[in-house]
Amino acid sequence: MNFEKLLIMMMIIILTVLISAYASSASDYVRPKPRQLLHFNLNFRPSSEPQQVHVSLAGDHHMRISWITDDPSAPSIVEYGTSPGQYTGTAEGESTSYKYMLYKSGRIHHTVIGPLSPGTVYFYRCGGENPEFRMKTPPAQLPITFAVVGDLGQSGWTKTTLDHIDQCKYDMHLLPGDLSYADYMQHRWDTFGELVQPLASAKPWMVTEGNHEKENILFLKDGFESYNARWKMPYEESGSSSNLYYSFDVAGVHILMLGSYTDYDEYSDQYSWLKADLAKVDRKKTPWLLALFHVPWYNSNTAHQGEGDGMMSSMEPLLHAASVDIVMAGHVHAYERSKRAYNGKSDPCGAVHITIGDGGNYEGLARRYKDPPPEWSVFREASFGHGELKIVNSSHALWSWHRNDDDEPIRSDEVWITSLGSSGCLADKAQDFSRILQDHKSVRV
Repeated sequence: MNFEKLLIMMMIIILTVLISAYASSASDYVRPKPRQLLHFNLNFRPSSEPQQVHVSLAGDHHMRISWITDDPSAPSIVEYGTSPGQYTGTAEGESTSYKYMLYKSGRIHHTVIGPLSPGTVYFYRCGGENPEFRMKTPPAQLPITFAVVGDLGQSGWTKTTLDHIDQCKYDMHLLPGDLSYADYMQHRWDTFGELVQPLASAKPWMVTEGNHEKENILFLKDGFESYNARWKMPYEESGSSSNLYYSFDVAGVHILMLGSYTDYDEYSDQYSWLKADLAKVDRKKTPWLLALFHVPWYNSNTAHQGEGDGMMSSMEPLLHAASVDIVMAGHVHAYERSKRAYNGKSDPCGAVHITIGDGGNYEGLARRYKDPPPEWSVFREASFGHGELKIVNSSHALWSWHRNDDDEPIRSDEVWITSLGSSGCLADKAQDFSRILQDHKSVRV
């Protein structure tokens, strides 16, 4: 063996040791090798057969059923009932489609059904065509369990994450942005819809946009056209003028789904809507207040540092004054949980911040963290997985994060969270909240 080959081998060995040492510094287990993107076979089916079925909330006691057909003349009708094959209700909705360069979507249908009974299994059929689907409405009162995951994509890790979510007993799926990772390749929206249909057709999926939904082409295409056409959320029902931000009530929880990629300063439509929405929240009716958006405000990972600072500067004082209990975000492909925090440091009356952008996307994990960690950071790990938030009653919730790197849902982090309403913070900040509302009102005048 000549000297050059020996030198190359030594460099490879040294590099391998360094990488291994770095990887072990963030965790005490060895991660498996990366997984490839999923491959989807072409499905030949009748043009009127419903595809990519998913459901979401649409105001009090109503659900929106969304699906796609290849037949542009297929009706936007949903038949539904509480027994298989016996449909006591029928509703007709709307349909749309869009063109994106050389791509043309199928017919996208959105139909609102209801009023529905809470905590009830319904069977439904879209467009008068089989197959029949089965879904369960959320409960009317606590307890309620949310499955939470961001940055899903369509990789082998995504499939494992979805399989693990399917194993847990939950009532609703919350997704803080980056759904399909279509990234301008529109057929990936279709394969994503097929991938998530088994779960998304059975429990409501409430989503907000991320950077991979933007798909903006200067002078040719505005952003979010595909996302808005396919994933219609209850923005109109919540008084919002944009599908990129909205709110809803479920059981005893008021949930804000905010937009990191639309205007958010104090003079924006989103800020004005948020202020008005928070002013209407009744914490006796909904003792828990959650917020979800894509770009995290509290992030000790080296990835995407500072990207949420602008939104944080504008909106954190308002969310803090309103006593938001928990803030969940994605974007960073790793998991992190904070103490209650406000203004960049621990605060017993601040929100718990959770970054959960680790659903399984093709870009891989964000493995590098700042050292030492900030004083507000409690737990962090660069792994794929999902979260479960079980809100037990008006004062206590159990949060757990389930790592999927081991091909089984290992519960790596778990904590009981006490609501701000039960801690006295709500009363302490009532005057601050009123002042912020009045100050903003006078500025706009």
